[in-house]
Amino acid sequence: MPSQTTSLLTITGISLITGFVAYAAYFDYKRRNDAGFRKDLRKQKKRVDKSIASSQASLAASGATSTADLRAALEQVKKEPVPASPDQKEAFFMSQVAMGEQLAAQGPDFHLPAAMSFYRALRVYPSPVELMVIYQKTVPEPIFKLVIEMTNLDVKDRVEGYYDVFPPKSLGVAVETRPTPATGASRSVLVLSRDVKAGEVIYREHPIVGALDLDLQASGTHCSHCMRAVEPSDSIKVPGDPLSTVYCSKACQLDAKAQYHSLLFTLERPLPADIPTEPISSAQMEARRKAQTQYIDYVKKHDKIGPLLVGLFIARQVGLETAKLIPGVTLPKGHGAADFADAESDDYLLADHIERLRYLEVSSPKEEVEMITAVLQTVLPGLESFVTDERYAVLLGKMAYNAFGVTFGDGRDDKPVSSTRPEDQERTRTPHGTSRQVGTAIYTVASYLSHSCEPNARPSFNSGTSEFYLVANRDISKGEELTVSFVDCSIRDGESVMDARRRRRMELARGWRFACGCGKCIEEAKELGLEGGDTTKGKDESKLEAAYSNFEENQAQTQDAL
Repeated sequence: MPSQTTSLLTITGISLITGFVAYAAYFDYKRRNDAGFRKDLRKQKKRVDKSIASSQASLAASGATSTADLRAALEQVKKEPVPASPDQKEAFFMSQVAMGEQLAAQGPDFHLPAAMSFYRALRVYPSPVELMVIYQKTVPEPIFKLVIEMTNLDVKDRVEGYYDVFPPKSLGVAVETRPTPATGASRSVLVLSRDVKAGEVIYREHPIVGALDLDLQASGTHCSHCMRAVEPSDSIKVPGDPLSTVYCSKACQLDAKAQYHSLLFTLERPLPADIPTEPISSAQMEARRKAQTQYIDYVKKHDKIGPLLVGLFIARQVGLETAKLIPGVTLPKGHGAADFADAESDDYLLADHIERLRYLEVSSPKEEVEMITAVLQTVLPGLESFVTDERYAVLLGKMAYNAFGVTFGDGRDDKPVSSTRPEDQERTRTPHGTSRQVGTAIYTVASYLSHSCEPNARPSFNSGTSEFYLVANRDISKGEELTVSFVDCSIRDGESVMDARRRRRMELARGWRFACGCGKCIEEAKELGLEGGDTTKGKDESKLEAAYSNFEENQAQTQDAL
């Protein structure tokens, strides 16, 4: 189980991907094509506005700087607007570094104002870790320590304040920490913030990323983006696309292009025309197409959606952050982006949402990591360095644990039977069973839903797309934990209560590695005379339940440490 340190490293790695890849490409271009860039950075010594310097200096006390002073300084900086365009950020960065150098030279009384300037520069720099290394070598030690302390305060605020803004209050749900009934370990669960009636839609959300089942993707009968059923004659096809992508509408095509499609499946510019980059050679184009084809061929050959979801997620992060670099550009509405207009505040990125989700420890074949890094490297050199074996495994585990199956009505009955061993099959949360889904999707809020074999709510896709609706199965009171069925909990034809219980519990153990302790399971155990021990439990279930107990305890320790 990854340790607390591993979790923190994962936060750092994913955040680097989300926040600064596109901007780093721009800065790299400027460094190599603008001969005066570094010279201006060193020599620009603008006069500090007297009123600004005076107000900043008032924050600095002679001698040691108190935590209250640091807090006031940090809050002041966070309230200040950050430039939007790359050119504006570059000018802002250089001016703040120059200001910091001037203030640092004026003595101890100006150490805090100097640190504030260096911290402002840090906020817009494409690679903050790299800049901190530079600061450590060039900034006076007392000032560097203040920058470090401000950074620590900011990180602490972000960690502790996340659930104050997420989920959005308008959804009528909240995330709370409660003990697991079976083990007592702490876990984050979704609870109601208001009373609801049976049949009422509690809230709805679009997915972060989603992918059709591969047989439907190949058939062209469903939109590759929103999963809506579509007649092949009415669909929009993408020529030369290695995934055989089709769309139900121009809106879906534009959304997919902005979010992930251009980066993963085309030879188009990875960044918008507003952001200058080096020209791409024909050899680079050929390498890019080869990497994309190998990636998709692997997914198809092994019939695995997980690696595809990881690629879509990374591309989605780049797309969201790239959009923020262009003045006047807002995120497109529909099929995913709309949710992040609500779910993302200015202080939190997509990585903050995914980092807090639970995950399974899964093996990540080296071949998979090599292929996804090849795709990223050929499209945007440098991006691949952030996808280490460990980070890839964590993302893959998050996709595995939190994936929902998208089903329309009672689901389909024509999905090909998997030849993969049952213990190795990909599973999704759906009360109809994974075999009846049309696709897989990952959601931010729904990922906090707990399992129950007799749930108080159910997922619904009544719009005919991957948009998730949470519907109440019964009247639910404010403060109650919301639950759904991860598996088919019905008693099928020819099954006894014992058979149905064994089947669903084995599927939960194999897919999510826990033994269900819900009210239905407890009552059935009593009725079947299993109070002294579950005689239906097989070896696989026993081993997986033990592994899950360890996982729960480690997760709780990591959350407490954070």
